[in-house]
Amino acid sequence: MQEVKGLAVTSAPGAASPALLKKAEFGRAPRDPGTSAPRGLSGRRRKTIPPHAESRPTGYTLPVDILLNILTPAQFALAAAGILFASLMRAFSGFGFALTAVPVFSLFLAPGDAVVLAAALTLSVSLMTYRAWWGKFDVTIYRPMVAGSIIGTGVGVTLLSQFSTEQFQLWIGLTVIGACLLLSQYQPGAARGGPWWAAGTGVASGAMNGAFAIPGPPAIIYAMACITKPAESRAFLMAFFMASNAISLPMFAVAGLVTVTPFYLVLIGLPVMILGDRLGAWLFHHYGGVAYRPIALGVSMAIGFSITGRALWSMGFIA
Repeated sequence: MQEVKGLAVTSAPGAASPALLKKAEFGRAPRDPGTSAPRGLSGRRRKTIPPHAESRPTGYTLPVDILLNILTPAQFALAAAGILFASLMRAFSGFGFALTAVPVFSLFLAPGDAVVLAAALTLSVSLMTYRAWWGKFDVTIYRPMVAGSIIGTGVGVTLLSQFSTEQFQLWIGLTVIGACLLLSQYQPGAARGGPWWAAGTGVASGAMNGAFAIPGPPAIIYAMACITKPAESRAFLMAFFMASNAISLPMFAVAGLVTVTPFYLVLIGLPVMILGDRLGAWLFHHYGGVAYRPIALGVSMAIGFSITGRALWSMGFIA
């Protein structure tokens, strides 16, 4: 029999030593002989839950598990293909990412998630590659267009929060079809629109950016009508779309449209988009941007008809 601080403790084989009991008095949990797992003061070994267990808390959820709960493998493949083609078009022509990718994203994501994912991907790659095209355009029309875009984006974000998924898909499809038809009628000219035309174009582009994450059509039409050099037009559009997405993401957050879903998907989509950006830049520098118009417009038109048909079918207009 041993006495420690007035406590009677019987020595027995395997019993805790006085040293261990002394540590327990000072609030330290002694370790069980032969193991690194700490014991509580009750003497019972604490249970550890493996990270892969089904009963693990949410904080231990693996990113792969979260991604598989968002999309199926087939949807992942579709998203990757859409991102690759859209980023290639963007790097090749200066536009086309949102025009091509948002209709694809809207097939399996909520409207808010689709536009946030497109904006986050475009802004990320733009910030990584801006040195290749920054400074190759006229800032006197760039600044008023960005200023107008700030006003228009606020209006567009308000409209976005009012759409259901089916309405969003329908308006996306119709917008893409109309934009393609309009763009097919324009060829680069020598006209210069000036700051006021640029500001008005920015408002229209911002409204489409906030509502559909597709700021392209008004800005593209302006560039085609007012900027004659393909390299300058491409650089101008890339710079404007970078600014548009930097404006829209905070506004989406203020409107309560931002969730964690698109940012998990950015982890998968960003490497694919970087690959498409490299391929598109290589094609532009070797082929001068001459062939992109019929390809981009044709594919975008097909996507527009596809998404419009899907929306009409979901709303019951097509049996």
